[in-house]
Amino acid sequence: MDKILMQLAAELKVRPAQVNAAVQLLDGGATVPFIARYRKEATDGLDDTQLRELEARLAYLRELEDRRAAVLKSIDEQGKLTPELRAAIEVVPTKQELEDLYLPYKPKRRTKGMIAREAGLEPLADKLFADPSLDPQAEATGFIHAEGGFADTFAVLDGVRDLLSERWAEDPSLLGKMRDWLWQEGLFKSKLMDGKDEHNPDVAKFRDYFDYDEPIGRVPSHRALAVFRGRTLEILDAKLALDEEPVPGQPSLAEGRIAVHLGWSHKKRPSDDLIRKTIAWTWKVKLSLSLERDLFTRLRESAEATAIKVFAENLRDLLLAAPAGKRVVMGLDPGIRTGVKVAVVSDTGKVLDTHTVFPHEPRKDWEGSIHTLGRLCAAHGVNLIAIGNGTASRETDKLAGDLIKRIQQMAPGTPIEKVVVSEAGASVYSASEFASKELPELDVSLRGAVSIARRLQDPLAELVKIDPKSIGVGQYQHDVNQSELARTLDAVVEDCVNGVGVDLNTASAPLLSRVSGLSAAVANSIVRWRDANGAFRSRKQLLDVAGLGPKTFEQAAGFLRIRGGDNPLDVSGVHPETYPVVEKMLAHTGKQITDLIGKSDVLRSLKPELFADDKFGVITVKDIIAELEKPGRDPRPDFKVARFNEGVEDLKDLKEGMVLEGTVSNVAQFGAFVDLGVHQDGLVHVSQLAHKFVSDAREVVKTGDIVKVKVLEVDLARQRISLTMKLDASTGKAASAERGNNFKPAGRNERMPSRGGAQGSGQAPAGQSAMAAAFAKLQGKR
Repeated sequence: MDKILMQLAAELKVRPAQVNAAVQLLDGGATVPFIARYRKEATDGLDDTQLRELEARLAYLRELEDRRAAVLKSIDEQGKLTPELRAAIEVVPTKQELEDLYLPYKPKRRTKGMIAREAGLEPLADKLFADPSLDPQAEATGFIHAEGGFADTFAVLDGVRDLLSERWAEDPSLLGKMRDWLWQEGLFKSKLMDGKDEHNPDVAKFRDYFDYDEPIGRVPSHRALAVFRGRTLEILDAKLALDEEPVPGQPSLAEGRIAVHLGWSHKKRPSDDLIRKTIAWTWKVKLSLSLERDLFTRLRESAEATAIKVFAENLRDLLLAAPAGKRVVMGLDPGIRTGVKVAVVSDTGKVLDTHTVFPHEPRKDWEGSIHTLGRLCAAHGVNLIAIGNGTASRETDKLAGDLIKRIQQMAPGTPIEKVVVSEAGASVYSASEFASKELPELDVSLRGAVSIARRLQDPLAELVKIDPKSIGVGQYQHDVNQSELARTLDAVVEDCVNGVGVDLNTASAPLLSRVSGLSAAVANSIVRWRDANGAFRSRKQLLDVAGLGPKTFEQAAGFLRIRGGDNPLDVSGVHPETYPVVEKMLAHTGKQITDLIGKSDVLRSLKPELFADDKFGVITVKDIIAELEKPGRDPRPDFKVARFNEGVEDLKDLKEGMVLEGTVSNVAQFGAFVDLGVHQDGLVHVSQLAHKFVSDAREVVKTGDIVKVKVLEVDLARQRISLTMKLDASTGKAASAERGNNFKPAGRNERMPSRGGAQGSGQAPAGQSAMAAAFAKLQGKR
C-alpha cells in the first residue's frame, strides 16, 4: 500500500499524506463530494477532480498489485522464480508490461517450440545462433529424433526455427520495443470488405473508410471508433501496416528491428539464411498479429476514454445549465398527426393541466390550438413556454410565437417567453417506472410534455430521473466500455447534484438518491417519511428516517437544504457538524444567527483563526464564513433565452453570410454543434471558434452556451451547415479556399448530424466521421 500511495502522490503531484488521508476516507465509505467539500482539512484541499482521478488510479493500482501477486505465485510454483525475475516483476508499472514478463511462464497449450525443446533441440538452436558460421545441415544430423517427430535434418531445423521464434516472441524487452515503435510508425488502415456492396445504405455510411489510413498514434477518437464499428459489423477490414514497399528477398522494417535487437546481421555465413528465415517467421507468425491486437486494444481504450470524457463534459454542462427557476411553464411536446401534447406545471413543478392540440397535418386546427393554449396561459399564469426540439418543433415554435403575439396584443407588457429545449430522454422518462409512479394519472404521451416543462425550470432536478446514457450527448456511446461509461457518468451526476445542493422537502427520490451517501432505498424512505409526516423542519429529523444512520447523515446532511425551517443554517451548505463553530461566532459577535447570515461586512471582519480548533481548522472556518455570506447559493449561471431569427425555420431559409443566434447543443474536440432552430445542427469547426489557435473546442464554448454565429456554407443535398464564430469571416467559395482541409481531416469527408434517428440514443450513424460521428442523432425524433 505504501508503494501505491507514493505512486499516486507522484502522479497527482501532491504529498503522500494528502493521498493517505483521501484513501482512508474513501475506504471508510466517504464519497468524493463529501471529502472535497467537508474534509479539506484532512486532505489539505484536494478538489473533486483530483479525488476522482485518485479514486480511478487507486482501483487500477490495486488490481495491478493483485495481479502481480498472482503472477509471482504462479511462477514460484513452477520453480522458475529467480531473484532477478522477482525484482523485475515487483517494479513493473503497468498491467501490459506485467503480462509481457509473465508470458514465457504462462500456462499454455503444448506448442511446436515446446515439442522441439522436449526433443532436445535447444542446444542446437543456441549453438547455431551463437555461431552462424556453423553448417546447420551438418549440425542437425546429430539431433535427428524420429520418435519425437524430427525424422530428418529439415524437420530438425524447422524445430530450431519454432523454438527460437517462440523464445524471441516472448522476450519482454523485444515486445516493449516493437510495441512502442509500431505505435510511433504504424498505420491504422481500413478498406471495404470484399463482396460488400458500397451502394448499400448501411455500407455507404462507412465510405470515408473504404480506403483509409492514418498514423495509429494520432488517430482521433471518433475515427478509431468508426473503423472499429465497421469491422464489428463486418463491413470494413482493419489492419496495422507499415509505410513501406515490400522488396522481394529483403527483410521488412519490422524484421530489421528484430535483427537489431538480437544483435544479428546477415554476413552470408552458413546459418545466416536460417536465422533470417527464423526472424521473418517470428514477425509474420508470432508477433505481427499479437502486436496488432495489443495496439488496436490500446487505440480502442484511448478512443473510448476520449469519447467517455466528451460525454461526461457535455453531460456536466447540460446538468448545470441555467434553471428558469420558479416560473409557471407550459411544456409543448411537438407532433404532427398525433398532435402537440401540452402540460402546464406550477412554479414548483406540480402538474396543473394537460391537453392535446392539433395545429398541424392532418387537422390543421391552428386557430383552435391558439385558443386552447391561450386559455391555459390565462388560467394558470403561464410566463414561459418550453418547446421540445423533436419532429415539428419549428412549426410548434411558430405556433408559440403566434400565441405570444396575440397574448401581448390583448394584454400589452405581459411577460411571456418561449424556449426550444432538448427533449432527449423525455420518452425514456415517460415510459419509466418512476414516471408511472410520479404521474400515474397521465398518459405516457403527456408525461413527455411534463418533463419538457420541468427540465426548463430545473434541468438538473429533471434530468437525474433519466439514465445519463439516454440524454443524448454522447459520442459513440454504445461502442465504449459500458461499465466505465456508467461509472464516469454517475460520478458526473453525483458531483453536479452535490455541487448545487438539494431541497430536502421538494426533491424527488431519483434526485435524493444522487446525494452523497444516500442510496435509492434511503431516498425512497425519505420521501415516504415526508409524505407521512409533512415537510422536514430540520436536518436532525433525517435521523428519524428508517435506514438513515449517523454515517449516512454525516455524508448527506451538508448537501440537503431546508427552506423556512427551524434553523436558518439548514438552508446553507454549512454542515451540521460545524454548527458549534457558528455558535462560537455568534458568541463572539453578540449577534443572532439572522443578523449574521448574508451580512458581508460583519462576516469579513471575523478572523478565522479565532474560531479554529483541533477538529475544525482555519480552512474549514473560512469555508463556513464564505457560505454564511451567500447561504445556499446556486452555482449555475443566470437563465437566458436564445432568439431565433424570424423567417428562419428550415435549412433552405439559411443563406451564406447570415448572422444568427443559437444554442450550443454539443461540443467535441474538433468543434461545436449549434442549434439554430432549423432541425439541423450547424458545425462551428474548431478553426472557426476564435481568432486564435484552439486545440479543443471546450476552451471556447460549452453545451448550453448561447452564441452568435455566421453561416459560411449551406449544403442542402448533404444537409450540412458550416458556421463560424468569427463574424468577419468570408463565406461561400472564398471560405472554402481559405479553410482548405479544415473540414476534411486526413482527406476524409465529415458529415453533419441528422435529427432523424432514434432520440436519446446518443449514437451516431455507423461510420460517420468527425462532423457527424460525434453527435449524430443528437436530438432526433422521439
